[in-house]
Amino acid sequence: MESTGVYWMPVWNRLEDPAFPLLLANPQQLKALQGRKSDQRDAKRIAEFLQDQRLDGSFVPPTEIRQLRILTRHRVSLLQQRNEVHNQIRDLLERNGIKLSSVASDIMGVSCQRIPRAIVDGEASAERLSRKAVGKLRKKEGEIKQAMKPGFGSFYRTTLKMFLEHYDFLSKQLTELESTIDKAVLPYAEQMVLLHTIPGVERIAAWQLIAELGVDMSVFPDGEHCASWAGLSPGSHESAGVRQSGRTKKGNKYLRRVLTQSGWANSHRKDGYLRAVFFRIKARAGAKKAVLAVAHKVLVIAYSILKTKEPYRELGGDYFDKLSPERTAQRLMVRIAKLGFDVEIKRRPVPAVAPVVEAVSVVEVVVEEPVKKKQGRPRKSPPVGILNPEASTS
Repeated sequence: MESTGVYWMPVWNRLEDPAFPLLLANPQQLKALQGRKSDQRDAKRIAEFLQDQRLDGSFVPPTEIRQLRILTRHRVSLLQQRNEVHNQIRDLLERNGIKLSSVASDIMGVSCQRIPRAIVDGEASAERLSRKAVGKLRKKEGEIKQAMKPGFGSFYRTTLKMFLEHYDFLSKQLTELESTIDKAVLPYAEQMVLLHTIPGVERIAAWQLIAELGVDMSVFPDGEHCASWAGLSPGSHESAGVRQSGRTKKGNKYLRRVLTQSGWANSHRKDGYLRAVFFRIKARAGAKKAVLAVAHKVLVIAYSILKTKEPYRELGGDYFDKLSPERTAQRLMVRIAKLGFDVEIKRRPVPAVAPVVEAVSVVEVVVEEPVKKKQGRPRKSPPVGILNPEASTS
């Protein structure tokens, strides 16, 4: 069947059976010419392509993975809704002269959310409201007092109360959903532990990787095909020998989202191979392309880990420097020379290591030397110095 919206899903769920092979065709392979499209022609063309084995099946994970995918994608939706309510609360406070965002990084964080709740309860004194802050925000009590000019009327107080109740409801839903996801990924505890060895891949990122990729990597020929399916490989648009564009194609937006976050996390690490990849590409292509490159690397590494069931092995932040030490030293010398310094480098001698000689039993072996064959045309007459047996000896 053809992958069109969500119309194929109920048919697929009803017909899904290990003994009954199903194939979800890629719509790009079945695109009809303009003006020659109808349901009857589409069905005939699909049947002809299937008979000629010209259809490539789209990736459809097993039922358990599809159910986990519903949970993780709903979590993303809840996060987006809560962020929207968070912004509404911030805008409502600023509209009434309370600029908490200039003092606190998160107005609904643990140290600051008591202030809007106190406003809902009827508190109007800036001094008393500033004392509601807890934790490290207590040191900014004077700044909080200056950022607050409360003048909330009954309408804005009622609106703020509704926003806070909605925010609390979404937070509760997120907590319950994350608990459900924790139970759903219990059968994949081994894969979760292996994915946690990748820098920048924590619990939530591992959830998303398993939900979107599954645990059976035989559906992808290799890691590069997996990255292309996710929309994290550079595009190829070439005409007349000139590359027009390298934009990535549309892929799995949920997988791309979490891997991009992982790429930014690796860019803020103190050391590591993935951090080196980020700054290596950022120098020539910019930060955005560097993040996508790191996301591509993380996905290929995750594919390899899920396929081989081996943990991640850190190559180190100096991996690229060790590939060509001479070029690295020359590049650093050029940078130092630009600062106005003269430098001379000398390779450090490598300490000689005495070879380890193991005691072995000596066995005398007689090897017969092979007879060397002469090259060229054979001689008809005997070689010089050898008598002809047929000649007379007298």
